Amino acid sequence: MAAALMANTLYSLGFVLEKRALTALPQVSIRQPARLLRLVLGSPLWIGGSLSLAAGFGAQLVVYRTLPIAAAQGIFVSGLVLLVLLSARLLGEETSGRERYALGAILAALLMVVLSLREGPDGGETVSRTAPYPLILLVCVPSLAAGVWLYNSAERRARHRHRLPTTGVEYGVAVGLLYGVSSLAIKGVSGYLTTSGLGGAVLDLLRSPYPYLLLFTGAFGLVMSQAALQRCRASLIVPVCTTVTCLYTAVLGTLSFGEALPEDPLRLTLRVAGTALALSVLMSMPRHDRRPERPEQSPQPSIGAKELTPP
Repeated sequence: MAAALMANTLYSLGFVLEKRALTALPQVSIRQPARLLRLVLGSPLWIGGSLSLAAGFGAQLVVYRTLPIAAAQGIFVSGLVLLVLLSARLLGEETSGRERYALGAILAALLMVVLSLREGPDGGETVSRTAPYPLILLVCVPSLAAGVWLYNSAERRARHRHRLPTTGVEYGVAVGLLYGVSSLAIKGVSGYLTTSGLGGAVLDLLRSPYPYLLLFTGAFGLVMSQAALQRCRASLIVPVCTTVTCLYTAVLGTLSFGEALPEDPLRLTLRVAGTALALSVLMSMPRHDRRPERPEQSPQPSIGAKELTPP
């Protein structure tokens, strides 16, 4: 429990530090990835945020060794609330009432998915280690293309001068698709790490699509996430990205790796209803922020108007 709370704190603090560092940097773009990496690697604050994220990953490994996965995921989901609180406190980000209700609904939806899992040595669900390569590519390649296309579409619309400021929902969905593919690749790699014989396992892994999917999602995910995080509020884009990644992995990962859905009607209802709720909330979230109100100016006299003076 202590390690799970520590992981939540480190993850949330890491994202907030990276956001604060990116706010102070010149504007970055995915069209100039080398410049983006040079700028962020030259920021001590950004490096501190990255180290915090790495430490959170280490704490997460401890959690998985000591807690059932369902209990661990339930605690990790609560980190979204901590992220919103830290963003408001350290970044001064404000969320509207509609966005707070949406984040609360997303939190409830993810918890419903978590509660649909079974844990325990006797009643646990079967965990598959392998999946057919053609099926993995059939799932992942269109998802990567959709994520890159959605991100570029959001970039093009954001460049319009008279367009309202975006909240970052589209960016979060796009990056979440890439990280979802990355999660499936990590699951695939874990299957090879359990085989006997290190040399044979490495050769088999290199013949699989998983390391190449990780390289693609790692490179593009880093550049796209940092550019999006600089433009949008961390309190909104990170929860949206996390939700898409979680649902993508839970739904498509279950189908790709052949893990059966719950047989218990209550658990099946929780999983389906939680997925449907999260998707519907994402579709209904506001896409634009309101423009800041301009100070009212006193009306200027029209040209050619005659000034009336008393006789």
